[in-house]
Amino acid sequence: MKHIIVGTAGHIDHGKTALIEAMNGYNGDELKEEKEKGITIDLSFSNITDKNTNIAFIDVPGHEKLVKNMISGAFGFDICLFVVDVNEGLMPQSIEHLEVLSFLGVKDIIIALSKCDLSTDTLIANREKEILDFLKNYPNINLVKIFRTSIHDQKSIDNLKEYLFTLKGKDETKENEIFRYYIDRVFSVKGFGEVVTGTVLSGFVEKNQKIYVCELAKEIVVKNIQVHKESRNIATKHQRVALNLDITHGKLKKGYLLSNKGYLRGFNTIDIFIKTTDKHTISNNQNVNFLYGTKNLSAKINLYSDKKINGGYYAKATLNEKAYLLHRDKFILLLNNWVVGGGIVLDPISDPIKKSKKLPILRHLYNKEYKEAFLEFCQNHKKGFGLISSLQRFALNHEKALSIAKELDNIFIDEKALVLYPKATQDIIKNKINEIYTKNSYALLSPTALKLRIKWASEDFIKECLDYFVSNGFLEIEKNIYKRKDIGKVDIDKELEKRVVSILENSGFTPPAPYNLYDDLDIDRKLGDQIFKKLTSSKKIVRIAHNLFITAANLSKILSMQKEIIKKDGYIDIKNFRQRLNLSRKYLIGYLEYLDKLSEIKKEGNRRYLIG
Repeated sequence: MKHIIVGTAGHIDHGKTALIEAMNGYNGDELKEEKEKGITIDLSFSNITDKNTNIAFIDVPGHEKLVKNMISGAFGFDICLFVVDVNEGLMPQSIEHLEVLSFLGVKDIIIALSKCDLSTDTLIANREKEILDFLKNYPNINLVKIFRTSIHDQKSIDNLKEYLFTLKGKDETKENEIFRYYIDRVFSVKGFGEVVTGTVLSGFVEKNQKIYVCELAKEIVVKNIQVHKESRNIATKHQRVALNLDITHGKLKKGYLLSNKGYLRGFNTIDIFIKTTDKHTISNNQNVNFLYGTKNLSAKINLYSDKKINGGYYAKATLNEKAYLLHRDKFILLLNNWVVGGGIVLDPISDPIKKSKKLPILRHLYNKEYKEAFLEFCQNHKKGFGLISSLQRFALNHEKALSIAKELDNIFIDEKALVLYPKATQDIIKNKINEIYTKNSYALLSPTALKLRIKWASEDFIKECLDYFVSNGFLEIEKNIYKRKDIGKVDIDKELEKRVVSILENSGFTPPAPYNLYDDLDIDRKLGDQIFKKLTSSKKIVRIAHNLFITAANLSKILSMQKEIIKKDGYIDIKNFRQRLNLSRKYLIGYLEYLDKLSEIKKEGNRRYLIG
C-alpha cells in the first residue's frame, strides 16, 4: 500500500476540520475545550483508504495563538490541503500559514475553497484569481489544483476525495535512512503502558526493535506498532504511527526525538541560515522561539553578518537545550507568537571556528558545495577533520563523503578512521620523527607507538610520514618496526634485550615501569612487551607486581637485605623496611609481597618472620 500525509492549513473557522469530516466522517476535535470552543486546539489525525493508498490527515489549528501547534503538524506534511473560506478570502492566519509552509519546504498545496454554496460564481472566480496572484509571492510553493467545495455538496467532496487518491504516494519500503520520529503526543493505555504518536520522517521502525530516545540518551524497546489503529510489525516513512514503548510513565515528552543509536549528537549551538518574512527583521542577539519537528526551544540569534547574503542571514543559534538536528533540517522562528522567519540548519555540530572563518564555510554548505566546505574545514582543523559524523553534518553517508574527499588536492584521507588531514600537517609529524631518530640512533618505532605520543594523528597518517623517511633512505622497516638504515644489520631482539636489562640493572631497586622504559628507548610497545616476556621467561628479570620488573641480580640483593632486617629486628614490616631503604610505598609493598612467596617466610598481620 502507498502512503501520503495530507496536512490542513488556513485561517480559523474556514472549515478545515469540517472538510475532513465530510470526507471520512471523523471529527478530530476530541478535547473538551475544542468541542466547547468549536475550534481545533491540538493536532488531530485521521485517514481515508482505498485498495492501494492510505491518506493520513493532520488537521492543524488555525487560531493565531495556536501557531506553535500548527508548526508542529506542518513538519510532517507531504502535501498541504489549504482551506480558504471563499467569502472571506485570504486572512492573516492564511498568510502566516503560507509563510510557514514556504519556510518548511512544503512545496505542493491543494487549495480547497470552502463554503462555495454560500457564494456566487463571480466571487469564486475572483477569489481564485486573488489566490493565484498572491501565491506569486511564494515561488517555491507549487499550486497543484484548486477545488470548489462545500460540505453540503457531496459531489464536490467526492471530487476532492477522488483526486487525493490519485496523488503519488510512497510504498512501504525499508528506506536506507536513519529512523527519525518526533513525538507529538504522549499518553498511557491501561494494560499497555506508554504510547506516543508521531510521523515517521525517515527510515523505519519494527516491533521489538530497540530505538534511542536522544534527549534521555536511553535505548528502549518498541512493544507494539499501530498505523491508524491497525497493528503492524513495521512502520515506514510517510506514515502516522502510534508506538507502544517499554519505558516508565512520565519520562517521555512532546518534542523528544526517537532515532537509531549512534548517529546523532546533541548541541546547544548550531549554525543556521535565516530568511525573514516581509514584515519582520532579525537583529543581532535577538531572543526568539526556535521550532523544529515538534520541539519548541528558546534561542539567541547571533548574526555572522548584518547584511543579507543569498536573501537571508547566516547566524549562530544558541539554544536552551541540546538539539539533535541534521544538516538542512528546517526550522521556524517565532517572536511574541508571530512567525518572523525560518530557514535551514547548515551545521548542526558545534565547531570552535573563528567567526571570520565560519562565514565562507556556511556559504559553501548553503550552496551544497561540499567539496569546498571539506577543504575549508580541513584548513581550520589542521590536526584532523573527521567524517564520522558526515550523515549529521552534511546529510551524506560515509561512502559519499569519502568520494567527495577524494576529489580534494593536498589532503590525506584516512579511510579507516574517516579523518582528513591537510598534507602540510605532515611536517609536524615528520619533525617529531626526525627528532626521535636523531636523538636516539637505535630508536625502534611503529605507527602504533608514535600515536601514543602524537594522539591527534591516526596510525595511517603517521605511517605515511614514516614511509616518507623510508623512501628517502633515512629509515627502513624490519619486522614491521622502523629503524635507522645507517645502523646496519642489527639483531633487534638481542639489542633490545641487552638495553632493557642494562636500564633495569642501573636503576637498582627503583626500576621504571615498562611503558616509561619504552618511551625512553623510543621503541614500539608491542615489541617491548615481547622483549619483557622473553626476559621474564629466561629469568633474567623478575616480575614483582603489576608494571614492576627487576633484574634477577637486583632482586637477590634486596631479598638479602630484607632477611638481614628480619635477623636484626626479629621481623620486617613497611616501617622498618623504609627506615633501611627510603623507597616509595609502591616499591616497598611490592618487595614485601614478593617476600611472602619464599618458603622460609611466614606472615603475621603486617609483619614477616623467618621460620625456625
